[in-house]
Amino acid sequence: MSDENTAANKKHFDALASDYDTKYEKTIAQLTKRIQERRDFIGSEWVEDEDEDEDEDDNDNGKGEGGKTVKFLDYACGTGLLSRALAPYTTQCIGVDISENMVGAYNQRAENQGLTVDEMHAYSGNLLDPSTPTPESLDDPLFHSFDLAAVGLGFHHFTDPDFAARRLAERLRPGGVLFIVDFFSHAGHADSGHAGVAHHGFSEERVREIFEGAGVGKGFAIEEMGSGVVFHNVKEDGKTMERRVFIARGEKV
Repeated sequence: MSDENTAANKKHFDALASDYDTKYEKTIAQLTKRIQERRDFIGSEWVEDEDEDEDEDDNDNGKGEGGKTVKFLDYACGTGLLSRALAPYTTQCIGVDISENMVGAYNQRAENQGLTVDEMHAYSGNLLDPSTPTPESLDDPLFHSFDLAAVGLGFHHFTDPDFAARRLAERLRPGGVLFIVDFFSHAGHADSGHAGVAHHGFSEERVREIFEGAGVGKGFAIEEMGSGVVFHNVKEDGKTMERRVFIARGEKV
């Protein structure tokens, strides 16, 4: 990610952080439901949600039972949409974002939900600086050997999505899963974007190329998340923005 692009995104999302969840509440609810419905598609070896399986006495895969862990990296995490959607099925959610204000909002929500730092916590950092092979702030073992890594609606902000995918793949354990949620290709509109938007979505062929080039092409799959997602409080040409949103996944070879 170029310095100019990084600065534009940081400024934009720092300004949005305080009211992001309120402003986009309906859209977040849509996306959360659609992501949770696609856990089988994502294909991680989830722990089970105790609330869903409390009547299944013969199921010993409850959260944390038997020492089972699912460690999740939520990159460009924002306020934690993906982390909150998947927290019931993982044992540790670690968010990373270049926006300190978004990190603060993520951690405040986790604390308000009674989650410990070991269960869900975000950190400020940038894995996408090509001049820094391993950022010192993200060099701790905590930030390696993930079972699952994801970016939710962030790839279109990355100047070099191929490089981003490679950097994320480096953080996965062998067999770990990378998935992204983003937009299919669409026309750009001046009144809906800001300086940090680098791509007007992606084609299926382009997403496959990104995954395969990053070494996470095993079992690659992509599907549209419904007929369209409405982005409330975002306008294009005077109308509420609607996008074809996809989810794509692949495993580290």
